[in-house]
Amino acid sequence: MNESTRRLAERRERVFGAGAKLFYDEPLELVRGEGVHVFDAEGRRYLDLYNNVPCVGHAHPHVVRSIQRQVETLNVHSRYLHEGVVRYAERIVARHHESLERVVFTCTGSEANEVAIGMARAATGKRGIVCSDRAYHGNTELVHKLTWAGGRPDPELRAVRFPQRYRPVEEGLSDDELCERYLDDLREAIESLTASDVGLACLVVCPLFANEGLPDVPGDYLARAAELVREAGGLVVADEVQAGFARSGQWWGYETAGFVPDIATMGKPMGAGVPFAGAVARAELVERFRKHTGYFNTFAASPLQAAAGAAVLDVIEEERLDRNAREVGAHLAEGLRRIDCPGIGDVRGRGLFLGVDWVNDREARTPDRDGARRVVNRLRERGFLLESAGAHFNVLKIRPPLVFGRDHADLFLEAFEETLREVSRS
Repeated sequence: MNESTRRLAERRERVFGAGAKLFYDEPLELVRGEGVHVFDAEGRRYLDLYNNVPCVGHAHPHVVRSIQRQVETLNVHSRYLHEGVVRYAERIVARHHESLERVVFTCTGSEANEVAIGMARAATGKRGIVCSDRAYHGNTELVHKLTWAGGRPDPELRAVRFPQRYRPVEEGLSDDELCERYLDDLREAIESLTASDVGLACLVVCPLFANEGLPDVPGDYLARAAELVREAGGLVVADEVQAGFARSGQWWGYETAGFVPDIATMGKPMGAGVPFAGAVARAELVERFRKHTGYFNTFAASPLQAAAGAAVLDVIEEERLDRNAREVGAHLAEGLRRIDCPGIGDVRGRGLFLGVDWVNDREARTPDRDGARRVVNRLRERGFLLESAGAHFNVLKIRPPLVFGRDHADLFLEAFEETLREVSRS
């Protein structure tokens, strides 16, 4: 770490307080971004394989111009009529399944998930939530309870084991049998809530199980799970904050996973860096929620947010970034699977959202968190940025801007293979 970066990190810690997280063993000071690249304070260029906030690329000219024009013209809170805001709301609702008819805008995915839970509670009159035992859905006091909720006693919360094929709950089962075992977890959670005073309000789930490590899900788990929840009187919330906006190669993760939610939430990539999020749902759910809560958010549904959001939709549609995610993602996944390295236990994911499960024993599938960190830091030294995540923090998380091309994928694959050879020798 150079002296300037070290001093900046020290100043940051003094003013932020100890414990404010930074990526990498040696923090990286970024000053500029362009397309799929970012640049540090010394002018070094890095290929960005992680950041989904600038989902259509860093500093995309169309997004920049749209934001600039709106800031120069008008930006107020949401209690005035504005053509751009209404037009954007119509566009984003039309992008979802036809049953999702109305939208509530927020500033963050955390707020959107809290709104969704509020909708479910208002509609059902119940308070109980089911989530995965390795979930992450945000940072407000309510949704933070869902973060890695397994083993945490809370009368309003039940956490179920997330479905996966790679480290299954039981070996030797067929795909359908394995799916049924995981659904048994859900049945037990539902029964526990419905037998209690709180009852069942909703299941909250990321359709790709992103924070859990992008597992390959057995059978038609999520479609079956949605049926079970609805049969018990609950609603299904799809957290699209990471899965949405064409990340999986389809517009929404719930399309990729094969089910239709009652409520879908959106966040991070929605405004390309302008804080913008929201929840879409059936008309009666949204209108009951508004009547029940009088929800208002000063900064949500602003003309600036709408301008940024509309520009993101424009770019995805005009540049066919859903198709790019499918095609380049498939090429990248195929290249990763061709690499022969004992540390690679599994390669999985959809579109431009891939995970490499790093292990220290391929046969035993033993997670290697420290090894994953070494790979991440070596790649950073080479000029390639990604991170490790997942239930064991051993999954190399590959989630580049959607303008990531085949040439970028090939460049990364070459560097990745060379890095693995270095790591294996060290």
